[in-house]
Amino acid sequence: MLKYSENAVYDLKSENPESEPVNKETLGLFQKILLTMDGTLTEILEIYMSESIKIVKLSEELKPSASGIPIMAVEPGRDVMERKVVLQGVSSGKNCLYAESIIVPHCLEKRFRDGLIKSNIPIGKLWQDCKTETFKEVVATFCQPAGYIADYFKVERTCPLLCRTYLVYSDRKPVMMITEKFPETYFI
Repeated sequence: MLKYSENAVYDLKSENPESEPVNKETLGLFQKILLTMDGTLTEILEIYMSESIKIVKLSEELKPSASGIPIMAVEPGRDVMERKVVLQGVSSGKNCLYAESIIVPHCLEKRFRDGLIKSNIPIGKLWQDCKTETFKEVVATFCQPAGYIADYFKVERTCPLLCRTYLVYSDRKPVMMITEKFPETYFI
């Protein structure tokens, strides 16, 4: 998972020495939009891909935070949910986005928390369904080799991924940290 320093700056090199800043000059317009918009991507991806998007949960684990997460005001020992998913086209079966999330479940309303755990509805659609007020802040954009994530996209492990990390606030508290990744060859 992601590492953050006390002052909430993404510690890119300690997380993955092969990570680099994104050269936005080389990106296509839609790639720039995906990396910089401060909202969820499901609806815009559905428009781009001309099909509905579903999530496929790869893993979901509730466990105590070992060292705490300062950027989210999570103390050591506080329960967090670590979740990994892919967004996938319903008709094509194509994975278009990989996401890792750290979620602070005790800060979420019960209906939203239950929907997150018991359904395969994308987070953005759950926010809409539950009428949950949120504020999102992009805190990092970076590029890194695909590594094991390559298998989800059927690309080489050395294929660059474009990545963004954002915080989600609800009731002025950080409730989620989400990192989304997709191959540099997508959405050109």
